[in-house]
Amino acid sequence: MMAFCLLRNRLKPFPNNNNVFRRCFSPLPIYTNTNLAHQLHFIFTKRPATSPDDNPDLRALSPFLNPKLVETVLYSFQKWNLAHFFFTWASNQQGYRHNAYTFNAMASILSRARQNAPLRALSEQILRSRCPMTPGALGFFIRCLGCAGLVEEANSLFDQVQSEGLCFPNVYAYNCLLEAVSKSNCVDLVDARLKEMSDRGFVFDKYTLTPVLQVYCNAGRFDKAFDVFNMISDRGFLDGYLFSILALAFTKWGQVDKAFELIEVMEARNVGFTEKTFIVLIHGFLKQSRLDRALQLFDKMKNSGFVPDISLYDVLIGVFSTAKELDKALGLYAEMKEFNVQPDTGIITKLISCCNDEGELKRLFKEIGRDMNLEALTMLYNSLLTVLVNNDSIDKAYSLLRVMLGESCSDDLQGDEFCWENDIVPSPNASSFGVVIDGLCKAGKLDLAVGLFRDMGQNIGCKPNLLIYNNLISGLCSSDRMEDSLEILREMEKSGLVPSPFTHNVIFGCLCKRMDVAGALDLIKKMRVHGHEPWIKHCTLMVKELCKHKKAVEACKFLDDVVDEGFIPDMIAYSAALDGLIRIHEVDLAMELFQYIVARGNYPDVVAYNTMMKGLCQAKRVAEAEELLKEMATKGLVPSVVTYNSLIDGWCKNGSLEAAMRCLSEMFDKGREPNVITYTTLVNGLCNAGRPEEALAVWNEMVAVKGLAPGEIAFMALVHGLCKCGRPNEAVVHLREMKSREMKPDGYVYTALISAFLAELNHPLALEMVEEMVREGRFPGKLDKNHAIARDAVIELLRDSRTSSSIRDLIAEGNIPSISMSDVQSESLDGCIT
Repeated sequence: MMAFCLLRNRLKPFPNNNNVFRRCFSPLPIYTNTNLAHQLHFIFTKRPATSPDDNPDLRALSPFLNPKLVETVLYSFQKWNLAHFFFTWASNQQGYRHNAYTFNAMASILSRARQNAPLRALSEQILRSRCPMTPGALGFFIRCLGCAGLVEEANSLFDQVQSEGLCFPNVYAYNCLLEAVSKSNCVDLVDARLKEMSDRGFVFDKYTLTPVLQVYCNAGRFDKAFDVFNMISDRGFLDGYLFSILALAFTKWGQVDKAFELIEVMEARNVGFTEKTFIVLIHGFLKQSRLDRALQLFDKMKNSGFVPDISLYDVLIGVFSTAKELDKALGLYAEMKEFNVQPDTGIITKLISCCNDEGELKRLFKEIGRDMNLEALTMLYNSLLTVLVNNDSIDKAYSLLRVMLGESCSDDLQGDEFCWENDIVPSPNASSFGVVIDGLCKAGKLDLAVGLFRDMGQNIGCKPNLLIYNNLISGLCSSDRMEDSLEILREMEKSGLVPSPFTHNVIFGCLCKRMDVAGALDLIKKMRVHGHEPWIKHCTLMVKELCKHKKAVEACKFLDDVVDEGFIPDMIAYSAALDGLIRIHEVDLAMELFQYIVARGNYPDVVAYNTMMKGLCQAKRVAEAEELLKEMATKGLVPSVVTYNSLIDGWCKNGSLEAAMRCLSEMFDKGREPNVITYTTLVNGLCNAGRPEEALAVWNEMVAVKGLAPGEIAFMALVHGLCKCGRPNEAVVHLREMKSREMKPDGYVYTALISAFLAELNHPLALEMVEEMVREGRFPGKLDKNHAIARDAVIELLRDSRTSSSIRDLIAEGNIPSISMSDVQSESLDGCIT
């Protein structure tokens, strides 16, 4: 190798001088494999510009190729692709043929490099070249295929070299094949190969049975695995590795107790595990959630003289931290110190996460605080800040942060373990400020949050991050402090931080809540420049707020401006605008907006159609609403119960009861089950049309047939409707049922009953309704439209000798607040009262 290096150094000053190059590689008096190997390595490592076939030096060296030389050159390359390039070149040289050793050298290189495709091609090349192989050479190649996971290729090559007479395998070759198969769970293949070996009279040795045991374990075939294990034991082959195969398999398949029994058997036989096996088994036990067995094995590992590595302590402390068992986690930490295993930041983090409250964090600080480096100590303080904030101790968290800034302890922190000498109190980082600022914002202490934000940047030069800016802006916007939030946004941009979509949308939401259309549109323009989209919910909020204040037209203009900026509002926002226009009785404008939405290529959803149809029905334009129903069908939209309810209500108010009933039938045909609102609307419409029998039939269908439970509105509609139809006795029956269900009728229901009974000259029952109305506190006040009706009824009952005394008592007791005895006397009713 030294000769090669000297030769290479001599050539360095003349890299482009072909004459010198050729002279250095001119034929030597004696060609040795060593010299030839150096020259070939040099040429292929330098990768000459010309093709190898056109290289005169390679042509000169080609006749001297032999398998031993090729094998030497192959192993000299550090890169697999150079070796493969050389192997391919050698394959094509006249008079040269690869033998089993060169094939195995190339296979070994490709297998180590995990180059499966060229390795697969190499196994095919062996067969094409009809290269004879010894059983040992075949076994080596098979192992290379197995290491690369090419089990099928290994099995196929094994069969084909036999069928073509290239090799006759012995026990070693079979063992290599079984080893290749051991990484799979091909039980049938293993059984077949074992039968072949038995038929050929081969005796199974340890290296035969070990991979067989592995395959059975991989497949979870413990019946077969135990048979093999017992065979190994009977032949005296048992060792720690074989025990570990079975123990690991039990663990993998969730049979941890059996694995542990096997470990105890090993102990009884004085067979030990390796350190790696202990580690793998402990991790396996933990993966199966068997902490108890993992800890037992952990103790066995230590008793065997092994020092657990940091990975085991990390995973065990992690388990205890998840379970919030601080004592056990700290016990492991103390053990680490005894073994001189240095904890890393990950373990400290787990210990901190193990703490449930402030007290446990203080205890952790007391026990390991002085062992922590500055980074870990800062993490601990930040965790305490988080716990304090989460426990609503925001004032204490704020005071602790001031201590971290170098101030003295406040009264609420005096004597606290965290207020030691300044040299062990870490300076806060961005996370420290972020936790407290967020807590102050959520607690509504925005002035303190802003002050802390200022201290962060000015006093110690700790720059706020995006999260801190966002939390502060969000808190300010939640309290409607728009000017302050915009100032923070300007500072954020000045610092070089780019606002996120959240930043802009929090401010946008506040502007929408304020109904600040101009400000919202200005921000949308800014968002477009940043590539941010306004959140749909905020656009909808703006529309709803404007519509709530009867500014539906302005809401529509806002949506148009949003579209002009390149953002398409959601149908929810448009539906809110439609509803707003309808509420201010601008049905024509609503229809124009609806048609504009459709013309622009948007697809109104069922909610939008329902909103529009409801408005048309309220405006008594039911025919147009029906056209929209047909349009829904053409667009594949399925009308909802709300859709049909709007139409039924429209037809009922138009007096078209037959059309309303047809609509009900269509609901059944379309598989839409009517609800209480549907039936209540029909009952009300039929009663208004003077058709009480049909109204009662519809009511009975709702209750008895459909099993629907009417609410207060439904009961009151029926009672009121029956009264209008002159059937107060039936109305009272339903009133009693309503009250039995703990529902309270409104005053207008009692007024209707009283009027209906008076119309039938049934003054005693009218009095009963008055008394009940008074008891329920439902007598209408002077501003109620039913007050005049109730007052006239009282006066009429005063005129009747059967009811006058009771009415006078009610008035005298002040139970009818809007009528006094002086009112009665002014009506000159005394002469009517006996």
